[in-house]
Amino acid sequence: MARLNRTHRGVEGPTDVLAFPLREGPLGRLTPGLLGDVVISVESARRQGREAGTGLRAELALLLVHGILHLLGYDHADGGERRRMWRKQRSVLHACGAAAPRAMRSPRGPRSGRRPGQEREQ
Repeated sequence: MARLNRTHRGVEGPTDVLAFPLREGPLGRLTPGLLGDVVISVESARRQGREAGTGLRAELALLLVHGILHLLGYDHADGGERRRMWRKQRSVLHACGAAAPRAMRSPRGPRSGRRPGQEREQ
């Protein structure tokens, strides 16, 4: 996970989830029906779920929803974006029958697989 984070985001160290959009860039038209890939660190999810007292399953649900929202164009670079994304996460988790497993903590930075400076499609 640390290698993916360094290679695709230019950020040293591991992260819990990365999203790699397939609809961006010059090849985006080749896969119009696919959003992209979400990569989750099970090790991080296990640790975070244990720390929050919610368990692995709840943490995996949160990280999957978080990654998918990044693929849909959501981000959390500033307070307004973060509030919008956190509301959507809670809404999706609730709709799936899973309450938000823990307080949405402020992450260390965007977890998108997008390279710094690369524009995203809305």
